[in-house]
Amino acid sequence: MIAGPDHVEHVPELAALGFLAYTTTRAFGSMGTATNEPVRDVMARWQTVLEHLRGAGVPRLATASQVHGARVVVHRGGWDGWLRLPGADGHACEAGSATAAAVTVADCVPVFLAHPSGASALLHSGWRGTEARIVEAGIDALAAAGCRPGELVLHLGPAICGRCYEVSPDVYGRLTGRAVDRPTPVDLRSLIAAHARSRGVRTISVSALCTKCHGDRLFSHRGGDVGRQISVMAAVPAHFA
Repeated sequence: MIAGPDHVEHVPELAALGFLAYTTTRAFGSMGTATNEPVRDVMARWQTVLEHLRGAGVPRLATASQVHGARVVVHRGGWDGWLRLPGADGHACEAGSATAAAVTVADCVPVFLAHPSGASALLHSGWRGTEARIVEAGIDALAAAGCRPGELVLHLGPAICGRCYEVSPDVYGRLTGRAVDRPTPVDLRSLIAAHARSRGVRTISVSALCTKCHGDRLFSHRGGDVGRQISVMAAVPAHFA
C-alpha cells in the first residue's frame, strides 16, 4: 500500500468527492528512469501504486510518453493492467470506467479535473502545454462525456511557483500576450486557472507546494533534480456504486 503522509501529497478536495488523488514525493522515491537507480527499484514503486489502485477496486492505470502537447486520450475501460500510450499529456476517464491515470512531473503542473459522476481528467501542463491550453482540451473531453464545465472541480497540484519560474521574453510573450525585454517570472498555475475559468469552471484549488521552494519534499528539474514524481487520479468505484 501507499506509505504515510510524508510519501504522498493528497488532494482532500477531491477525496471528499470520492476520488483517489495524490502526488508522490521525494520520500516515496523517483518514478522516472533517468536516475542512476536500478530500473527494478523504480518499477517496484510503480508496482506499489498499481497494487494500491487494485486494492481500491481500480484495475487499470493509464500513462503515456509525454511530449509537452495538448493531446488528451479518453479511456472507457475494457482492459486490465498498466497501459502506456505514445505522445499524450492528458487522460480523461469516463464515469464507471474504473480507470486511473498518472502523469509524471517535476516543475510542470499536474492538473486534476473531477466531476461528481466519477468522470475525471488528469493532465501534464508545462509552459508548452499551458500555451496549447491542454486544460481546455481536458474540459472539452469531459464535456463530450456529458460533464458540464460548471460542475467540474479543478485542482492544480505541486509545481514550480510564479516566483521561481523565470522564462525567456519570447516564452513570456507567448504565454501572456505581453511584451518584456528580459527573462521574467510567470505563474503557470495562475494561467491555467484563468483558462479553466474562461471555459466555465468555477471551483478551483491550488496546492501550496512549489517544487523548487520545497525541494526537500519534491523533485524539481529547475532545482537540478533528475528524479520525478507522479500525480495519480482515480474514482473509487465503491463511492459511486
